[in-house]
Amino acid sequence: MTVSRGVVVVGASIGGLTAAETLREEGYAGPIVLIGDENHLPYTRPPLSKQILLGEWEPHQAVIREVGEIDALGVEFRSSCTATGLDVGLRVLHTTTGDVAFDELVIATGTGPRRHPALPDALTLRTMGDAVRLRDRLAAAGRVAVVGAGILASEVASAARHHGADTLLVGRGASLSFGGVGTLLSAPLEDLHREHGVELALNTHVRGSRPLPRGSELEFSDGSVQRVNAVFAMIGGSPRTEWLEESSLDISDGVVCDEAGCAAPGVSAIGDVAAWRDPGSGRHVRVEHQSNAIEQAVAVACRIAHGQQSAQPIPLFWSEIHKTRINAFGWFDRDARVVDLTPPDAVGTVWGFGGRVEGEVRGVVGWNASPKAFRQARAVLARSALATTG
Repeated sequence: MTVSRGVVVVGASIGGLTAAETLREEGYAGPIVLIGDENHLPYTRPPLSKQILLGEWEPHQAVIREVGEIDALGVEFRSSCTATGLDVGLRVLHTTTGDVAFDELVIATGTGPRRHPALPDALTLRTMGDAVRLRDRLAAAGRVAVVGAGILASEVASAARHHGADTLLVGRGASLSFGGVGTLLSAPLEDLHREHGVELALNTHVRGSRPLPRGSELEFSDGSVQRVNAVFAMIGGSPRTEWLEESSLDISDGVVCDEAGCAAPGVSAIGDVAAWRDPGSGRHVRVEHQSNAIEQAVAVACRIAHGQQSAQPIPLFWSEIHKTRINAFGWFDRDARVVDLTPPDAVGTVWGFGGRVEGEVRGVVGWNASPKAFRQARAVLARSALATTG
């Protein structure tokens, strides 16, 4: 008789928890162990840079499931437990609290913040503790510098203005980026920041800093100097794969997976840490957003429960910057053609972004668009995908 060793999920944020919940919903009856390295119940991360940072929520409001709810799923939750290694062949996970054998492993360890070489003490944002510290600093700061050009940097700059701080947003490149959309939205993002009083310093970088009694003096690559009360480094995240360095997995950019999220027999990866193969371009792509983590978690859990591969989820992500809602759905090529998909009399704007094939729409963006208008644009993408593959 073969005894099931069950499913082990490493990473107890929304992706990992969704995988565990979906397994039960799909009828999986074997053991499930959910492992998290923080001393917290599973919590959702988007509010860290939004409601928590704005002071609209307290930390407990971001908790996804209470202890009793996790127990009711028949899931063993281990907090303050860190993965330290993986033997793919033997299907054994090494952790700080001992080895765990598995039939299937789901890796959902996310990303960790990159440290700025010239600003080693700058605050970053990944955990609940980080968010609370940033919120407190923003509430007391008169002038802040946010170093970074991605979504998180824009969200922190937005929160700084909400708290009334004079805000400098620093980007090494000439453009601002929006997750998987890349720099295609740079122009409207720059306009949005300027409209709300954010000072932009693009095409430059911080070369050094000198502490002051109430802040720092920053020296830039062009020789200019700025004085600020607080500095936040939001220069991207690094996939948390250091514990996999001795494994046989490909971790060249996160955990490299096929289009179904499989990294090796019995090993899958989801969320920010996972680079799934894009069936359209053949490239392996990581999408750092909660919606994508949820969709991938559902797909992987269904595959484990039923042994059948489902269609790859289409990346969906969003942000809210200066109260402007920005939704993105699909894949976005750097040289994509832009088409206006805004319905007549609709509120906001919807853009479609083409692919390599004439008439193909691979991605859509809603800029303060109504839910109905964005749904219609998503339908255009789905029809385009059918036309180009059929």
